[in-house]
Parts: sequence; structure tokens; C-alpha cells
Amino acid sequence: MSKRRKSQRAADTTAKREKVRDIFVPRPFEGLADEPEWIALRELVPAASAPLKLAPALVEEFGDREVVLATVLPMAAPAMSKPDGRVFIGLQRHQQSGDVSRDLAEALLCALRTEPGGQVAVPPMPGPGPRLQDILVDGPLELTMHDGFEFWLDPGAADDPTVQASLERANAAIYPTVRLAAARAAYWCQVPEKAHVRWVLGDDEDAALDALARLSVAGTLTLGEGTKFAGMFRAHGRLVPVWDLPDDVPAADWEQPVADFAKRYADALTDTTGLDAAGRRARHGLLGRQLTLR
Repeated sequence: MSKRRKSQRAADTTAKREKVRDIFVPRPFEGLADEPEWIALRELVPAASAPLKLAPALVEEFGDREVVLATVLPMAAPAMSKPDGRVFIGLQRHQQSGDVSRDLAEALLCALRTEPGGQVAVPPMPGPGPRLQDILVDGPLELTMHDGFEFWLDPGAADDPTVQASLERANAAIYPTVRLAAARAAYWCQVPEKAHVRWVLGDDEDAALDALARLSVAGTLTLGEGTKFAGMFRAHGRLVPVWDLPDDVPAADWEQPVADFAKRYADALTDTTGLDAAGRRARHGLLGRQLTLR
């Protein structure tokens, strides 16, 4: 091959790579009214759904289609197009770029362009383009929690033995999870021999850390007797505190303790004075207790 053709091929390859250049967005759901709930559905909740409303421009182009946000779809697919015209998009998926909002928007657009009932093809790296914030009518998510993944299925689909077996395997992986009314984006869950409350905080990380440090100094960082502040992790630019709980106490019994903690936390947020020495030590200790498992 001549040097000229090699140079041309290299230039073409470079151009193609530039078209799918990945960009990391630390807060992909920033600007959405229910940012903490979007994060919780992606990171904490096994089975839930919520209706989404298309922006007027998309309604004009595709019609007023029913769009359903799901925590996860069969085989962790990014999207499904139902025979009746409904569109499902999945938050928890195998392939993703550095901008989750862009990924989800592209999955939704691909599903809308697919014939009802057809297989939806979604690129793993969508490149620049509209994001969720551009294509949805924003507002609070109207969540429905599910005990299983039957909400995936069309009527009669569960009669197929293969579908039924797949559904049973998926349902067996679900751990009990309850959305708590006491605080936005707070969830109780039970895993083998453990129970937790996990709460996606909607506040700036520095302010949240200061508030948690003040509560730590005051000795009010737990949810009461028999509980332990296990630590926290970051998810899409927000902090998620985690508490270990007795595994024999039902979710409903934690509504009041979480409500009481939420009030203490809100009060601590209003204190904008600098942390004292004890507060700074507590803050440093909190940073050292960041969790890696969810």
C-alpha cells in the first residue's frame, strides 16, 4: 500500500473515532426535577417503572406514544418497542458511554423510530446529540414498585414456557426493596442476613458532607438503637448514605426513624458556619468510610 493511501486510511480512522468520542458527565441527571430518584432507580432499585412524557416536538414527529421508564429490561436491553406502540427504556444496561442521559435519550429515539414490535438497535456509543433533558417534559416521576418483572410482558406472553422460565430466573434475583415515604429517594432493602436504608441525597456534596459531619459530632448519625451508619458511596454526582439495620424489623417501622433523621439533616444543612476541629475530623472520617458496594 502506498504512503498516500496509508495516510488517507489513518485520516479516515481518526475521523471515525472523533465522531464517537466519549465525554464523561459526572451528573447526567442534573436539571431533572427528580434527579435523586433517577439515580436511585439506576443504582438501588431492582424492579420499578414510571411513565415518561415526550416533549412536544417529539409528539409532533412520532405521535403521543406511551413511554415507560424501567429499572431493567430483559437481558438488560436498552429499549423495547411493543406491538401496541408502547416504548420501554431501561436504566440498568450492559453498554454505556460516559453520559448516561445521552445514552437513554438515544435509546428512546431509536425505539421511537422502530416499527412497533420490532427489534430496537441502539449504538453502544451514541456520540453527541440530544439528552433526556432535551426530549422529555420534565416533572416528578410517578413510580410504581414491582415485586417481579411481569410488567415487561405482553398479555399471554407468560404462557410460553421459555418466557416463564426466563421470568422466574429474573424474579429470583430481586431482593425485597421498599420505597420509603419519609424522605425523597430513600429505600429500605433486605439482602441475605442484612437490611439497609439507602438514601440518595439531592444536595451539593460539600454541603451534604458538612451536615453529616455535624450529625456525627452530635452523635445523631444513626437511625436509632441497633442501627449503624455503614458509610456512603457516590452515584452520578450525589452522595448515598447507607445504614445497617436489624434484619428482623419490617420496612414500615423505619419510616419514623428516617423522617426524624431527615429533619436533623435538613436542620444541619441550614448551618453554614465553618466546621470546628471536631467537625473537620468527623468529615475526614466520613470520607474514609466510602463504600464500593451498592
